[in-house]
Amino acid sequence: MTRVGRDFANSMKREAVPPVSADVIFATSRFPNYKIGANNQIVEVKEDLKVLTMKEVVARETAQLLEQQKRLSVRDLASKFEKGLAAAAKLSDEARLREAASWEKHVLLKKLRDALEALRGRVAGKNKDDVEEAVAMVEALAVQLTQREGELIQEKEEVKKLADFLKQASEDAKKLVDEERAFARAEIENARAAVQRVEEALQEQEQMSRASGKQDMEELMKEVQEARRIKMLHQPSKVMDMEHELRALRNHLAEKSKHSLLLQKELAMSKRGADNEADSYELEGPESLGSYLRIQPCSGSDPELLECLIQWYRLTTEGGKKELISGATKSVYAPEPFDVGRILQAEIFSYGQKITLTTTGPIDPAAGLGNYVESLVRRHDTEFNVVIAQMNGEDYPSQSIHVLHIGKMRMKLCKGKSTVAKEYYSITMQLCGIRGGGNAAAQALFWQAKAGLSFVLAFESARERNAAIMLARRFAFDCNIMLGGPDDRAPLAS
Repeated sequence: MTRVGRDFANSMKREAVPPVSADVIFATSRFPNYKIGANNQIVEVKEDLKVLTMKEVVARETAQLLEQQKRLSVRDLASKFEKGLAAAAKLSDEARLREAASWEKHVLLKKLRDALEALRGRVAGKNKDDVEEAVAMVEALAVQLTQREGELIQEKEEVKKLADFLKQASEDAKKLVDEERAFARAEIENARAAVQRVEEALQEQEQMSRASGKQDMEELMKEVQEARRIKMLHQPSKVMDMEHELRALRNHLAEKSKHSLLLQKELAMSKRGADNEADSYELEGPESLGSYLRIQPCSGSDPELLECLIQWYRLTTEGGKKELISGATKSVYAPEPFDVGRILQAEIFSYGQKITLTTTGPIDPAAGLGNYVESLVRRHDTEFNVVIAQMNGEDYPSQSIHVLHIGKMRMKLCKGKSTVAKEYYSITMQLCGIRGGGNAAAQALFWQAKAGLSFVLAFESARERNAAIMLARRFAFDCNIMLGGPDDRAPLAS
C-alpha cells in the first residue's frame, strides 16, 4: 500500500516549479534585453556598440522572444501541474478504495467479536480462557484498525489539499499562458507594424529620391539644351551656314525650275500656234505627281468635250512609242507613280479630226514622297483611312470610314472588326490611280482584289493615295508580282 507523507505537497511544489530568479523584469516599452543561461540563470546581454537598422533590431528581438518562449515556456509548467493533478486524483481514488476495505474489516471484526461473546457465555474452563484471549486480540485489532483509519483520513485530507493546490496552480498556469501569449502577440503585432512603417518610409523615400533625381535630370537637360541653343544663336557653326546656303540654293533652283517649265509651256504653245488644230484645246494643271491634268477648250466655238472621244497615252520620250492607258477616256487625268518621268499625251477625236495634246515635259515626282514610302516599308503593316466610292462599278451607298491595310504579303479592307476584302498579292490583283473623275481624281485609286471584286477608294490626301500605290507595288514586287492597272506594261522596277 502506498503511503503519502506530510512533505508530499512541498516536494511536489519543488519539482513542479523550477527555481527562477526574482529579479526578472518584463519591460513594456520594448523586448527584454536578457537571456536564460545554464541552470536557469539570467544572463545579461552586453549592448552592441554597432548602430543597427530598424529591420535588424526587430529581427534580433523577435529571435530573442522566440528563444525565451522555448526556454521559459509557461505551457510546460501548466503541463507539469496537470500531471501532478492527475497523480493527486489517482491517490484520492486509492484512498477511497482503502477506506472501503477498512469499512469491510470493521464489519468483519464486529461480527467476529459478537460470535466470540456468544461463545464465551457457553463455554467454561480452559476453553473460556481461549475465547477471552481471542476477544482481547479482536479488540486489539479493532484499535489498530481505528488508528489506521485515522491515518487514512489524515492522508485523505492532505491529498485533497494537494489536489486543490495543484488545481489552483494549473488554473493560474493557464491564465499565465494566456497572458504571455497575448503579450507576445501584441509585441509581434507591434513589431510587424513598426517594420511595415519602416518599409513604407523607405519606399516613400526611394520614390521621392527617384522623382527628385528624374526632375533634376530633366532640368539639367533643359539647361543644356537652352545653353546649346544660345550658343548656336550667338556662335553659328559652319554646318548651319552651309545648311542655310543649301536651303537658299534649293529654293532658288525650285523657282528657276518653275520658271523654266512655264517658259517651256509657252514655247510649246507658241509652236502649236502655227497649227490650226492646236488652237482648239489645251492642257491645264501642274505636270507633277499629286495633281491632275484637265483638257480645256481654247474658245467657246470649239466642240464640247462630251461630244468627243478622248484617250490618254504614256510616252517614254518625246516622239517615242506610245503606251495606251486603259480606261483613261475622260477629260481629267491624275498622274500616278507609273507616270513619273514619262510624257503624257491625250488624243481627241472630234468630227473626224484628231487633236493631240502633250505635256511640256515628263511628270515630276512629289516632293518627299520617296522618303515617306521608305519609312513605311520598314513597318510590317500600314493602315490608311479610306472611303469606298464604288464597289464592282456601282456607287457605294455608305460614306463611312474604312481602313485599308497594306502588308508585306496581302492587302485587307475592313470596317471595325468586320473584313470587307482580304487577298494575298497575285496576278489577278490590280492597283492603279483612278483614270477619270473630277477634282478628287488625285486622291482616289482603283483596286481589284480578285476577279469579280473591285473598289474605288478615296483617300484623305493625294500624298496618302500615291504612298499606298507605291507601297503595295513594292511589297508585290518582293513577291514577284507586277501590280499595275488594267493592261499596264510598266517594268517591274517602276
